[in-house]
Amino acid sequence: MEPPPYTPPLRDGGQMRPAWARRASDGWLYGGEAFKLNIFLTGMNPFYFHAVNVILHCLVTLVLMYTCDKTVFKNRGLAFVTALLFAVHPVHTEAVAGIVGRADVLACLLFLLAFLSYNRSVDQCCAGECFPPTASPFFLLLSLFLGTCAMLVKETGITVFGVCLVYDLFSLSHNHDKSSNGVIHQHSLQQPGSSSPSAPPVHLLRENGKQQRFPHKGAWGGCHAPLPPEPKSSGFPVSPRAVWSLMRYLTASSSRNFLLTMRPFLKRAILVISYVIVVLYFRLWIMGGSMPLFSEQDNPASFSPYILTRFLTYSYLLAFNMWLLLAPVTLCYDWQVGSIPLVETIWDTRNLATILLAIVMALLSLHCLAAFKRLEHREVLMGLLFLVFPFIPASNLFFRVGFVVAERVLYMPSMGYCILFVHGLSKLCTWLNRCGATTLSVSTVLLLLLFSWKTVKQNEIWLSRESLFRSGVQTLPHNAKVHYNYANFLKDQGRNKEAIYHYRTALKLYPRHASALNNLGTLTRDTAEAKLYYQRALQLNPQHNRALFNLGNLLKSQEKKEEAITLLKDSIKYGPEFADAYSSLASLLAEQERFKEAEEIYQAGIKNCPDSSDLHNNYGVFLVDTGSPEKAVTHYQQAIKLSPSHHVAMVNLGRLYRSLGDNSVAEEWYKRALQVARKAEILSPLGALYYNTGRYEEALHIYREAVALQPSQRELRLALAQVLAVMGQTKEAEKITNHIVSEETGCLECYRLLSAIHSKQEQHDKALDAIDKALKLKPKDPKVISELFFTKGNQLREQNLLDKAFESYKAAVELNPDQAQAWMNMGGIQHIKGNYVSARAYYERALQLVPDSKLLQENLAKLDRLEKRLQEVQEKDQM
Repeated sequence: MEPPPYTPPLRDGGQMRPAWARRASDGWLYGGEAFKLNIFLTGMNPFYFHAVNVILHCLVTLVLMYTCDKTVFKNRGLAFVTALLFAVHPVHTEAVAGIVGRADVLACLLFLLAFLSYNRSVDQCCAGECFPPTASPFFLLLSLFLGTCAMLVKETGITVFGVCLVYDLFSLSHNHDKSSNGVIHQHSLQQPGSSSPSAPPVHLLRENGKQQRFPHKGAWGGCHAPLPPEPKSSGFPVSPRAVWSLMRYLTASSSRNFLLTMRPFLKRAILVISYVIVVLYFRLWIMGGSMPLFSEQDNPASFSPYILTRFLTYSYLLAFNMWLLLAPVTLCYDWQVGSIPLVETIWDTRNLATILLAIVMALLSLHCLAAFKRLEHREVLMGLLFLVFPFIPASNLFFRVGFVVAERVLYMPSMGYCILFVHGLSKLCTWLNRCGATTLSVSTVLLLLLFSWKTVKQNEIWLSRESLFRSGVQTLPHNAKVHYNYANFLKDQGRNKEAIYHYRTALKLYPRHASALNNLGTLTRDTAEAKLYYQRALQLNPQHNRALFNLGNLLKSQEKKEEAITLLKDSIKYGPEFADAYSSLASLLAEQERFKEAEEIYQAGIKNCPDSSDLHNNYGVFLVDTGSPEKAVTHYQQAIKLSPSHHVAMVNLGRLYRSLGDNSVAEEWYKRALQVARKAEILSPLGALYYNTGRYEEALHIYREAVALQPSQRELRLALAQVLAVMGQTKEAEKITNHIVSEETGCLECYRLLSAIHSKQEQHDKALDAIDKALKLKPKDPKVISELFFTKGNQLREQNLLDKAFESYKAAVELNPDQAQAWMNMGGIQHIKGNYVSARAYYERALQLVPDSKLLQENLAKLDRLEKRLQEVQEKDQM
């Protein structure tokens, strides 16, 4: 049977993960199911994964345009421009082009649908008299369901409930005024004493002058109340009178009337908040009652011992993310480990960006509060809600996140940015003359084209692992993580020198990178140096299970088995889902004949890693070696079930059936493995099966193909020469064998095969010379030496050198007393010489080893007849 596959030093994985493997910050249920459905329908073809992401992005764009049309803008053209800006924004490349970004795109779609459902559930036609009641409980429950689905896909999806409640409070419920006795009256649609403004010509980005549309009844947007025309404002956007009016409203003298007025909203708010608490509790329970754990390299600011550093850095990161939305010039798939240095003092100039962002957000918030009573500038409110709320989970305000900056996280907040940006353009357009408005429109078109070009260029970066990782090195050369990821890719490609350079660069930038030290150790040929790297990695992280694994295997190769066992047990302890550690430890215990412990390790590994096909395969090999082939079949088949392309398990299963004598089933498994991969290690056992069953033509074809795949492999060329020799093509067989000998003079099997070839050619002198050369190599195995002496005896016997042949056979049986053929040949020589007593003794010794040998029985019968005839002659002579 094939031994457990050699376990090379294990390196830490690169950036790419299986599509359904959840990141610490990604969705944990529906996202994985979406990938499984994708695989079920289209297989592992990446085109279809990307196509689904693009389709989802298009759907998000359409739903965003619908949302803006129904709840944000009075001008349908502005909703279209907002959706167009969102569609081509370069910051979305990671979410759309990266397979795992589907969680963000799908969560955003569900986010918008949940918001529209909530908006539809409120009776907007009653706005202006009081807080509107819930018109459709179905749509309210649908909103809760869709919001939950959004959270299951991506945790940030739960923020839709906050958006709905704030929008309900500030927008849906307050198109009204309040009298002194607390009774709510509807606001006039026109400012007292003002005349209706004349409508200027409609422009691409102009909002004023648009005619009122009738409410859309039956649409998801619900029944729109007529939106009041926006009065032209001048000066500071927040007047003291507006603030005072708001305070009067919120501090009504009649608290009873105020509560009665708010009752519909309070009911919805209590329902939503209670539901969110239950959902969050369920989410925390699923996670085992704890948040995900991250390392310092994931989020350096969160590990700083100084509160000021954390506060300043977190605040600056908010401004940095906003800058990525405003000017997506520098984009990278990974912003960890040194990409953005910590802000450690208040004198850092980057704090100016934080202050500027704080001022802008404060002004926008006050602007919303000022328009609280008149439902003015709903665009600003919606923009802020869509910008701020979805980003809260990634802001480090409530819990530590596993990244510094992640472009995919900006997918949902970018909706708010697009709304604010387009609204700002529309307001600017109203202040400009026709020429200025035209210039602004052309500039907007150019900006959209520029964003489109940037998005196309970013998609080219995401075409392959190499282009992605190389772009990271080019974009952020001071980022240790991108050097580390690129080094992983280079190592996978066999470009070890380049990989070593980038691992060392990563360590220069971040000396505490334990995984880089571990991976560098796997590339080092000097075992002492590799051991040093592993030990340094463990000094930085004593629980680094892969470094423990690699160091354990290194000590295992140095015969320090007890130390290796301890390290491998620690590797399992700190990485209980690390299947390779179970296999390595179990095989080490099996080598020490501690079979019971080895089996316990295998069973524990299968329990903790039930989806590991390699573990099932290796356990099958162990079961075969310990005499349980029936159980081994089950685990080989389980390995193939888990991984239908697991050709190693198929080959092992074929060899198992071959050992059981079921050659036809064995052949089927070999051929099935060849359908997965046309490799020499699969062709070789199939060729051996054909050779041993006398199908030499098929064996020759298989071995020729195997040699063509791996022309440098000695065993395959030797097997090919052996098949050729059996088929009588001795010249080609001799040529191949001599070529191997010229490359490796110590090839014992080559000399044995040459001896057989020369014997077949009846060149016994050359055959004898080849055997003598083989004996000069002094093999360590006594049985091998015994075989060589036996072969030498055969060649001497062919030359009728019976005495020398007898001595060779005698040497053979001294080394291996179970060599029955040698005993029989010794008996034959004595038989020929007429030493019948000695011949009988040798025959009988051989018969003890092979009692069913007909040839021995015939020889003994001949000997009996000769002895009887000799006895009769002697009796006649005596008479």
